[in-house]
Amino acid sequence: MVDSVFMAELSWPEYQAKIKAGAPVFLSLGATEQHGPHSPLGVDVYLPTAVCERVARQVGGLVAPTLPYGAKSKPRSGGGEAFPGTTSLDVLTLILVVRDIVRALGRDGVKKIIVVIGHFENGWPAVEGIDLAFRDLAREGFDDVKIMRLEYWDFVEPATHHRLYHPKMFPGTELEHASLIETSLMMLVRPDLVEIDKAPDDGPAQFPSYDIWPTPEGFAPRSGVLADARGSTAEKGGWLMDDHVALITAAVKAEFGL
Repeated sequence: MVDSVFMAELSWPEYQAKIKAGAPVFLSLGATEQHGPHSPLGVDVYLPTAVCERVARQVGGLVAPTLPYGAKSKPRSGGGEAFPGTTSLDVLTLILVVRDIVRALGRDGVKKIIVVIGHFENGWPAVEGIDLAFRDLAREGFDDVKIMRLEYWDFVEPATHHRLYHPKMFPGTELEHASLIETSLMMLVRPDLVEIDKAPDDGPAQFPSYDIWPTPEGFAPRSGVLADARGSTAEKGGWLMDDHVALITAAVKAEFGL
C-alpha cells in the first residue's frame, strides 16, 4: 500500500479510502513564468506545492497535482508575456479548468477543498472557477462541499517581514516577483535550481498606476526581476515557510473543524 499525501501517487482505491475518511484536498494553481535569470520557470509550481505538502501532512490531507499553467503574466506583477518560456492560459480557459477540476473533486466525494493560489494573476480567475463549480455541484446534489481559497504569501507574521526587510521597506506583494521572498523560498525548497550569483540588482521597479497595451519598451525591467533578490538565503526561506505552514494549518483546521 502506498501512503502518500500526493494524490497522483495513489491508486484509485487508496485515494477513495482517504476521501471517505474525510481527507481535505489541496489544489495549487501555479504557472510557467519567468522568474529572472537566477530562478527557474517553475517557481510558481514548486513553491505552492511545497506549502501544500507540508500543510497536508499536518491536517491529514491530500495534494492534487498542481496546475502548471496560469493566467497571463502582467508587466506590473510578473514581468509580462514577452519573456521566453512564460506559457500562459487565457483567463476564460483558466476559469473553466478550475471549474472542471473542483467539480470533479466534489463529484469524487471530497467535502473539503482548499484552492491555493501560487501565481499572482490567478487570484480572480480562481474565484470565478470555484463559484461555477460550487453552483454545479449544488445543482447535482453535492451540497455539503466546502471550498476555501487562499494566497499562501498572505500567511506571514508581521515580525517576519520586519526581519526580512529591516531597515528597508517591504516593496509589496506585486513587486516581490522573483525577488527576496520567492528566491529565498526556492533556496529552501529547490536550491539546486537557484543560481543566486546571477540575481541582478534591479528594483524595486517603478510603474505607473495603470496598465497599457501594447506594453511600452522598458516598461518592466529587462531581467524580469521586479525588486532586489540579492541577500536571499535558505534561512530566510525557512522563516517564511514556517509562517506559511503554521498559519495556513491553523486556518484550515478552524474552517473545516479538523
